[in-house]
Amino acid sequence: MPKTDTTTPTAAADPTVAAGSAQFLTPLVLGLQALGVNGKQAHWNVRGANFIAIHELLDQVVAHAQGWADLAAERVIALGLPIDARANTVTDKVPATAVGAGFAQWEDTVRAIIADMDVVIADLQAAIDGLDEIDLTSQDIVIGIKAGVEKDRWFLVAHLAA
Repeated sequence: MPKTDTTTPTAAADPTVAAGSAQFLTPLVLGLQALGVNGKQAHWNVRGANFIAIHELLDQVVAHAQGWADLAAERVIALGLPIDARANTVTDKVPATAVGAGFAQWEDTVRAIIADMDVVIADLQAAIDGLDEIDLTSQDIVIGIKAGVEKDRWFLVAHLAA
């Protein structure tokens, strides 16, 4: 296996800024990757009266999560550091999900994905707060991602509203 350097920035960014930003962006990449995988799992196994609406909405949630993970990862790379979002890294770093392995009624599926989104939203807020003194460009990216995750969450919550 070739030796990889995971510590030396390859871009002109200040190494302190790069490391500080990566500290906040990396958990977002991992959480969003997990949300994408769990969302697809939920998409395949959702059942019940609202099947088609939830099934199709989860496809959008997955696509958005994957796109935002890519955006955050590319910011780390632009700052000159590598990102490790391999499946085993995601599994090791992301809390257990509420999404089950089998069929689930749509209400349970929606609640499970909302719970996963809430974990990501907490990490997003921590990143926004932490990046305020480190890297405003990275913070701006995270603010945009948070707005999108919250919008997708709202769409799911609306299905549970009475």
